[in-house]
Amino acid sequence: MDTMSPLFLSILLIIFLKPHSLSAQRQQNITSFSSSDKPWLPDQNQVLVSPNSTFAAGFRPLTSPPGSYSFSVWYFSISNKTIVWSASVKKPIERTFPLVITGSGELRINGSSGENLWPNSTKGGNGTELILKDDGNLVYGSWESFDFPTNTILPGQLINGTGIRLASNNGKYQLIDSKGLYYNSNESYWNASQVLISFDTNGTITKGNGETSITSDLGEARLRRMTLDDDGNLIVYSFDPELNQWTSVWQAMFELCKIQGRCGPNFICTNFDNSNSTSCVCPPGYSGRGEDSCERRIPINEPRNSKFLRLDYVLFRGSSNQTDLKARNYAACEAQCMRARNCLGFSFKYDGSGYCVLQLDRLIYGYWSPGTEAVTFLRVASSENETSDFVGMTNLLETTCPIRISLPEPPEESSSTTRNIVIISTLFAAELISGVIFFWAFLKKYVKYRDMAQTFGLEFLPAGGPKRFSYAELKVATNNFSNIIGRGGFGDVYRGELTDHRVVAVKRLKNITAAEEKKGEFREFWAEVTIIARMHHLNLVRLWGFCAEKGHRILVYEYVPNGSLDKYLFRVGENRSSGDEPETDAKADTERKPVLDWNIRYRIALGVARAIAYLHEECLEWVLHRDIKPENILLGDDFCPKVADFGLAKLKKKEKENVVNISRIQGTPGYMAPEWAKSDTITPKADVYSFGMVLLEIVSGVRNREIQGSRMDSEDWYFPMWAFDKVFKEMNVEDILDSQIKHTYDSRSHFDMVNRMVKTAMWCLQDRPEMRPSMGKVAKMLEGTVEIIEPKKPTIFFISDDQ
Repeated sequence: MDTMSPLFLSILLIIFLKPHSLSAQRQQNITSFSSSDKPWLPDQNQVLVSPNSTFAAGFRPLTSPPGSYSFSVWYFSISNKTIVWSASVKKPIERTFPLVITGSGELRINGSSGENLWPNSTKGGNGTELILKDDGNLVYGSWESFDFPTNTILPGQLINGTGIRLASNNGKYQLIDSKGLYYNSNESYWNASQVLISFDTNGTITKGNGETSITSDLGEARLRRMTLDDDGNLIVYSFDPELNQWTSVWQAMFELCKIQGRCGPNFICTNFDNSNSTSCVCPPGYSGRGEDSCERRIPINEPRNSKFLRLDYVLFRGSSNQTDLKARNYAACEAQCMRARNCLGFSFKYDGSGYCVLQLDRLIYGYWSPGTEAVTFLRVASSENETSDFVGMTNLLETTCPIRISLPEPPEESSSTTRNIVIISTLFAAELISGVIFFWAFLKKYVKYRDMAQTFGLEFLPAGGPKRFSYAELKVATNNFSNIIGRGGFGDVYRGELTDHRVVAVKRLKNITAAEEKKGEFREFWAEVTIIARMHHLNLVRLWGFCAEKGHRILVYEYVPNGSLDKYLFRVGENRSSGDEPETDAKADTERKPVLDWNIRYRIALGVARAIAYLHEECLEWVLHRDIKPENILLGDDFCPKVADFGLAKLKKKEKENVVNISRIQGTPGYMAPEWAKSDTITPKADVYSFGMVLLEIVSGVRNREIQGSRMDSEDWYFPMWAFDKVFKEMNVEDILDSQIKHTYDSRSHFDMVNRMVKTAMWCLQDRPEMRPSMGKVAKMLEGTVEIIEPKKPTIFFISDDQ
């Protein structure tokens, strides 16, 4: 045994050392490659590593075709070996194609026909080496891989260099001119506000003119990359070492269905579950015969034998297959499509802009989105019995109550002719005498009111409309205007009692100038008051009448007993919003109001949303409120909300209500949309912003200007940004709940309701008006009949673009 021990030990050493030597042969790490080195074959198991060992370069096997390779750069320091650059994208490298540096200093990958597969190769001097830098840049002399990116940009790499163009691996999508994303090189679906220059390791994206955008993990020391994925989205990824995976921290497109080419012709792209996946569905009246086939079920042989199915929130985008027209109304747009045999449908907007787009020959790039303001009407055969399941709020909301009127049966005919003649003669005589009396009374009244109308300039006003009160009547009803219950920007409000014992709120409009005493001004006032009085909605304060005597303009409203919403949301002693005071009973200021529970708050929010949607979309004349805030939301006996002060801006300034461009700010600081301060065009989206701020206050129970627990300086404080960080970044919704009822919050019972209110508020508070939904869609979001996608973080005055 003693003589065999050395031999036995030698065998054991060979057995243990052999696997390590084989492992060393499997991969050889080098720091440079020069002309003195042997040709580098794809199966040589050799890797070029950066000095900090973050990146590696070399041949990587491809799955298709089998036995082929690519010369690439990838992450070496992490287990996720993501490729960031490849030398030969369109043509794979075979096993026998080596990487060499010729005697003349040219870097080559020799192809089968002698061509050089290395991109834009240049010659280097004697001793030039191929090296990989710490930032992932592969360098050979003056040649750099950063000058020829494939689908990825790394921190520090220029995005807008000469000839630089990103392309997805599947070749369908390109980033062109460092600003726009294109499908098939010529169909644009996204454009940045400025040219993208570069991005750094901290997560800051630099644009032209010094503008910047930031990633959601700004400042954290992580590996990052900007990649144009095969789905067409430009995304900045950050590697999370705890999860050991890449996470998205910035992306160009939030609604993936707006990326062209995701679905085939006739399909509609949908993304209901807020995930990164989409689905393609056939519209009603069409049937699918596979993933790439969606055809009309019943052919249309004659254009007149067709009808249109309404698809809310659906839009088709295309190139030459669309015809953009200007139509006076829906009927005109429908007629244009009906006359064209190749018209497959049309898109229309109910905003008075005349938007009418005909879909000719084919339907492509269809998508569903709650941010779509147009409605698509799809042409199908008249015999088609399938109905549309793309339904919006206009088919669900009801603002009137049906009333059934029944009349008693007429009495049986009498057989007595004489009695009938006597009855008819008596009735005729009574009617004749009554007619004479009424005619005489009418003449007296006519003379009296004719003189009065001539005095006040009202002789040509139309009949009908709200009741007209005299100044003397209202003076008696309000006890000489002594019982004041509120002060507002348009005038003071008094409590009054009419002769029929109805309690009313009487508003005296102020700032009546001498120029407004002209006859024409009084006729305009009558017309505007008549329009306001015709606005009937459960959640609007009802206008009952008015007074328009010389020197006085007074409005008479229904009296809402429970006061304004701010007294129930904000604790006693808290400052009111600048501007109007609530138009409610003054003694309520000293009374402690009950705390509203979550169900009542949700019902108030939904009622106010429906009322504003009614003003924007369902009135015969569109009305912008311009001053939505808790002080202008009154609560009835059952806490049913009623919006006040709507339409008063029409009495102060005669302008178009659908799109308004004014020179001075109207509204209350804290609730005004950013476009007011920027002197931009004011649209109904300004009211959407104000409602979003009120919705956040309903959830939090604090004023939007009241700084909560934050390390941010007061001049940088912005209530929606703080709430967004609490809910969507810190994932702690309870931090923003009203402290008065926070203890009653039950995540099982209240989470869905509060979550919808917060998400809807964030969409309403987007800095750009076009990003906000219409009030009709806001009501649908609160109802829960529309899925709400993840909102973007609200910012102040376009502080950050394209985040």
